[in-house]
Amino acid sequence: MTKVYLRPTGFVESPQRYEGESLRLAGTMLWFSQIEYITRDMISTQRQLVPVCQWNVFAAALPQSTRERCALLLDRITAPRAALQLGTRRIRLDQPHVMAIINATPDSFSDGGKNVDPEIAAEAAIAMSSAGAAIIDIGGESTRPGAPLVWEGDELNRVAPLIRRLAGTGVAISIDTRKALVMEGALQAGATMINDISALLYDDRAVEVARKSNVPVVLMHAPSQSSDPHKDGKYDDVVYDVFDWLEQRVSEVEAVGLSRETILVDPGIGFGKTLADNLAIINNLAIYHGLGCALLFGASRKRLIGALSNEAGATDRLGGSIFLAMKAVEQGAHIVRVHDAAETVQAIHVWRGLRDAALTAAV
Repeated sequence: MTKVYLRPTGFVESPQRYEGESLRLAGTMLWFSQIEYITRDMISTQRQLVPVCQWNVFAAALPQSTRERCALLLDRITAPRAALQLGTRRIRLDQPHVMAIINATPDSFSDGGKNVDPEIAAEAAIAMSSAGAAIIDIGGESTRPGAPLVWEGDELNRVAPLIRRLAGTGVAISIDTRKALVMEGALQAGATMINDISALLYDDRAVEVARKSNVPVVLMHAPSQSSDPHKDGKYDDVVYDVFDWLEQRVSEVEAVGLSRETILVDPGIGFGKTLADNLAIINNLAIYHGLGCALLFGASRKRLIGALSNEAGATDRLGGSIFLAMKAVEQGAHIVRVHDAAETVQAIHVWRGLRDAALTAAV
């Protein structure tokens, strides 16, 4: 069986100067002038670059089933993403946003457990929100390689006081968990988004909780939905294998009542993937717009940065974290999940200034 993928590429700084030669990417501030047409079977992968202005002629010559598949993918790639409704907060996805990380865990790899105290964590979260983070993502269980499983009651007790404290301030809150009971408790406390590294597969009740809550849900790829999400990371080609897995998972949750408009996808950088795997995904990130969902990207302080920078420790990875966040933004990521919110917000503001100038430049 031959599978077909489309990757938008050839990004254009000032599309108004080249009428009819580019298309807008997923409602973002980016326009692309080329489409990489990719076919893959059991033997090989073939790629061909097609200019946007020649695409209709190229597609018309394809077999009908392939032509229909391409039409679906291109429609998903170009369709604007619906705004996210997080309680009273409405987050438009026509520009990139920052999701700031708060790990309310004593064994966090990135901050050494400094946010276990709800008051300290609340101050940090409010500072991140004030700096421009659109969403605060709160987790009570470390998912680093080798981290112990946390009982759901303990996990909820770590996050609920913080969520209640923040909910009254108007901050948009995401709960980072794979357990249905924690989802329920966090939503009751004031969270308005679910971020699940298991894509609602770890807990049998998670899909139903997400469906009933009708809040935005992040489905992340990991090679295993067991207690260890990092195991079994074997791929024929990681870029396409992750795409196939996410496409199937989005269809499954959509079939049981979740709206594609409320689904975000995350390719899961660092989860059961080698350095080469991670780099391949990052370099080809734009392909995941073909899933038709808002795209979330998280590589902040991850080990791949240390591997590429003389084994820098987790707290010494700011430069690499910002670069990877901006690499994702430049491929149309709608949300970047980061530890260093203020610095990343500043980088995005500068990037947006450049984009505004390019998009309003004289023809």
